[in-house]
Amino acid sequence: MVQAIGIDVGGTLTKVAFFEKNHHLKLLHFPSADLHIVSDWITSYKEDIQIGLTGGRAEQLKTFLRSHENLHYLVEFDATIAGVNYQLKKDNHQFTDAVITNIGTGTSIHSLKGAEHERIAGTGIGGGTLLGMSALMTGIHQFDKIVELSALGSRSEVDMLVSDIYFGNKTPIDGGLTASNFGDAGLRPLIERSKEDVLATVQGMVGEVISTLSIQCAFTEDVEHIVYIGSTLAQNEPLQKIIGDYTKRKNRTPIFLRDNGYSGAIGALLSKIDGK
Repeated sequence: MVQAIGIDVGGTLTKVAFFEKNHHLKLLHFPSADLHIVSDWITSYKEDIQIGLTGGRAEQLKTFLRSHENLHYLVEFDATIAGVNYQLKKDNHQFTDAVITNIGTGTSIHSLKGAEHERIAGTGIGGGTLLGMSALMTGIHQFDKIVELSALGSRSEVDMLVSDIYFGNKTPIDGGLTASNFGDAGLRPLIERSKEDVLATVQGMVGEVISTLSIQCAFTEDVEHIVYIGSTLAQNEPLQKIIGDYTKRKNRTPIFLRDNGYSGAIGALLSKIDGK
C-alpha cells in the first residue's frame, strides 16, 4: 500500500517518487504539459495518500487537487537538497561538502556544507537550451533523438579550439580547450553540416557552460566534489561525458547520481515520510 507520494512539477517533466513494499523506491515521470494525467494517476488510489509537492509548476498541479486534504508544499531548493543527501547516502558517498548543480530547463547551482545549503549561482543554459537550439538548428524536437544523434556527431569542425587560433604556435593555455563554441560554423553554411555534428556541438556548448560555472563555484567554495543532477542528464551519456571530462580537467571530481532527475521528488516524499 502506497502511503505517501513526492511530486516535483518541473517545466518539462513532472517527477514522482514513492515507496512500494519492502521500502523499494519507485520513480515515475509524466509530461508537465498534461498535468491532468498526473492528477488522474493520484486520484486512482483509493487510500488517503499524503502528498509532498514541490517544483516550479506545483501551483498549477494544486488546481487539479483542490479536494485533497493531505497536501504539503516544500520549497524546491529544500526538497532537491534533501533528495540529493538521500541519494548520496544510498550510493555510499562519504563527503558532506559539495557543489550541487541541478540541470533542469535552466540550471541552478547550490553550495552544500554539511546540513547547510544555499543557492550560489545559476544560468539560463540548461535542458531548455538543448531542446530549443536543437529544434531551431536541425528541426529535431525529441530529447531521446537529440541524444542518439549527438553521440554520432563530431564538434571538431564546428567549434573553434584554442589551438586553432594559434595555428600551431605555443598556446598560453591548454590548446584542446574550446575557444569559441560554434566558432568555426561560419566557414561553411549550416545546410552543409550534418545534424549529428550540429547536435554534438549544442551538447558541447551546454555542457561546457554549465561545468565551467560549476567549477568556478567549487573553487570559490573550496570543495572537491560537484554533484550534477537533473532530468537533462537522464540517459544522456554524451552530455555526462562532456561535463565529466571538463570537470576532471579542472581538477574537480564530478558525481552523477543514478536517478539524475528525481532529487526533488525524493525530497518531497521524504518530507512526508519524516513528518517534516
